[in-house]
Amino acid sequence: MKRFDDTTELLLQLGDSAMIQAQRLCELVGGAPALEEEVALMNVGLDLVGQARNWLEYAAERIGDGRTADDLVFLRDQGEYRNLLIVEQPNGDFAMTMAKQFLFDAWHYPLLEKLCSSSDEKIAGIAAKSLKESSYHIRRSSEWIKRLGDGTSESHERMQSALDKIWHFTFEPAKPCELFKTLDSSGIAPGVNDLCSDWHAIISKTLTEATLMQPEAADNNYLSGAKGLHTESLGFILAEMQFLQRAYPNASW
Repeated sequence: MKRFDDTTELLLQLGDSAMIQAQRLCELVGGAPALEEEVALMNVGLDLVGQARNWLEYAAERIGDGRTADDLVFLRDQGEYRNLLIVEQPNGDFAMTMAKQFLFDAWHYPLLEKLCSSSDEKIAGIAAKSLKESSYHIRRSSEWIKRLGDGTSESHERMQSALDKIWHFTFEPAKPCELFKTLDSSGIAPGVNDLCSDWHAIISKTLTEATLMQPEAADNNYLSGAKGLHTESLGFILAEMQFLQRAYPNASW
């Protein structure tokens, strides 16, 4: 797996995570429990596609080999993606969908807050724009966690079950990342070493209000989205998402 400089790796992680989460949300067209929820999920997905484009356009500019943001999305293989593992997992039922979204938002929102103070003006600008959208995302997903967790006995059981199943993939946002340590000291991503404590604080507060139990700490010694080591789920996503571009190279409107 080819590795780029730390700043570019951060851009890829942000862009890829947003893109894959958006792709998963797009799978729910026609399958949400209510029309207004389908509209809300699609709006979140569209927000994330826009954010992914901004991050990946800057990443392509820094890589400087002639590739565009579209090339990075549609022509990279699984091992070249840097997204968090949690976003590539299947949606499951509505409880699982919202659990995944919330656990991602709890990492994404505080990270964007910190990047608004980046010494890199482009990163700070993209983060500031994305933060406005992500503030809605985390407010919505956390409300659904509380609504389902502190709702009926069935909704509580479904949400607790979803958290128990997906928690295995929270080892990435829940632990310090070597990449962040370097970027913190350089001013590119100031304060990101505190990201894990921010994530834990958001999770703990929301689950307590939702009367849900926080599963035991997750750990994983062999998978890492930041290193291009993914689950098989990403391969299926890319096979569908990249089919047209690979079948008809350089096709355009």
